[in-house]
Amino acid sequence: MAIEEHLQQLGEITVVAPLQQCSGVSHSITYRRPLTCEAEQRPTGGPGWGVDGMPADCVKLGINELCENRPDLVVSGINAGFNAGINIIYSGTVAAAREAFFYGISSIAVSLESDEEMNYDGAAAIALPIISKILDQQQGAGFYNINIPSSATREPWELRVLPMSLACNGDGYIQREDPNRRPYYWTTDCASPPRASLTTDMDLLLEGFVTITPLLFDATDCQLLEQMQDWEWS
Repeated sequence: MAIEEHLQQLGEITVVAPLQQCSGVSHSITYRRPLTCEAEQRPTGGPGWGVDGMPADCVKLGINELCENRPDLVVSGINAGFNAGINIIYSGTVAAAREAFFYGISSIAVSLESDEEMNYDGAAAIALPIISKILDQQQGAGFYNINIPSSATREPWELRVLPMSLACNGDGYIQREDPNRRPYYWTTDCASPPRASLTTDMDLLLEGFVTITPLLFDATDCQLLEQMQDWEWS
């Protein structure tokens, strides 16, 4: 809602969003059952749709069926919690932006650090000028990931353009037993990984900077690909 109100300053807005919580679904899509959606009039006056599917479904359905015109920009979020470092891979929020970029449409994922306040309006006020600067200066469609520390919504903030962290945070679990004495596990937050020699998004988010990272979806290892051309395959 907060980002929707602020984005009205840039043009006409159509909202297409999942009907259920979709954290950690990555780039899942629905293809083994029909997708259903519910039309609704948004408080801002624009059209809106609730989709019984994944974030990437929302973008696919929005571009191909629900939007009257092909969108010039797709903004995904604001997500509750950072989507930085390797969490980009797990994120449904980032996946929705990635899906739009598949279509050659500029896309931006926006995430806000989780805390007790969750000042979405303050985060949207930070994101809007960044998005405007992207639109003014980009030379073609891009795929961007913005993360906003909660402290930035309460005090002056600075933006840094950084690569994503590749450090593995590790997986922590708490083991418990159900009434039938079967073990089950809850994931837990792990300690921050040690800082690498290259400054990344995770490093400066922890210092209170707003970060933006340009992303790609090409998963080809080009260096290894070149080496493999000389491998013996016969």
